[in-house]
Amino acid sequence: MMSFKNLLVLLAMTSLILFITACGTTEKTTNTETSTGSEQAEDSEKEPALEGSVVIDGSGTVYPFMAKMAENYMDQEDVSVEVSRAGTSAGFKKFLIEDGTDFNDASRQIKDEELAKAKELGIEVQELKVALDGLTFVINKENDWATELTKEELIDIFLASSRTKNWSDIRPDFPNEPIKAMGPNENHGTYEFFWENILEEQDMVEGINLQQDYSTLVSLVSEDKNAIAFFGYGYYANNTDKLTAVKVDFGKGGVEPSLSTIAEDGDYAPFTRPVFTYLNVNLAKEKSQVLDYAIYTMENAQEIASETGFAPLSDKDIQDSLSKLNELK
Repeated sequence: MMSFKNLLVLLAMTSLILFITACGTTEKTTNTETSTGSEQAEDSEKEPALEGSVVIDGSGTVYPFMAKMAENYMDQEDVSVEVSRAGTSAGFKKFLIEDGTDFNDASRQIKDEELAKAKELGIEVQELKVALDGLTFVINKENDWATELTKEELIDIFLASSRTKNWSDIRPDFPNEPIKAMGPNENHGTYEFFWENILEEQDMVEGINLQQDYSTLVSLVSEDKNAIAFFGYGYYANNTDKLTAVKVDFGKGGVEPSLSTIAEDGDYAPFTRPVFTYLNVNLAKEKSQVLDYAIYTMENAQEIASETGFAPLSDKDIQDSLSKLNELK
């Protein structure tokens, strides 16, 4: 029979075991609660998943670049990116209104009157240079006489005051056949760049065929041996099987437009221009996906430019734009 003393020892040991077990359970519960609380804190610090939409319109020249950019972005983010191509000037009309587009692509810089409109509406606009383009003159594959022209000869073809009508007016040994001059219409920044910077705002030749769609110009030139048109290099690069690019003699021999010659200080410099997208900063501050897309665009601009017929910007140009965008966070 257990003695009273042994009974007391047994009770004491049992109490100690129960106490230790209880403490262990409490500690586990406390640790679990602490761990769960820590995870919740970490989750709350993570940025919310991007959603919603980004709306872009504007330049037809910049369209291939921005369409590819949007495609890549949507592969990794749950955001809808809509890219249209009304033309630079028509795009600015959709951009500079209340509840307008988030971005406007442009093959020229924004004009003073457009900046004034933005100021009137209280819209802060940020210019983002995305690539370099070469103004390219294209002819029909059967045209074997005008494969190389001087800058002055090209201007004469499109200038009303030159009174050039037939190819033989350019050079006597060219065919005595009418020149069919073509180009993008007034909605496009390419038209404005050509008229303002190359023709110096002089009248274009009477009867020039101006089109809204670049694909239409490609078809028209490819079907007419006397046709000649101008547009961005990318549209030529995608249609080399249908068109020939005119080599341009700026005074030191013919230069063919290419990704290696298109540069602001390169051999094709006189016909090189930067292309842009313009960001509505107000909307970028309101909608995280808009700012994120802007940053993504500049981070990937060099790669996408090379893939879509544009010469890429320098690292410095890219970093300058990214610094400005990161300040908006």
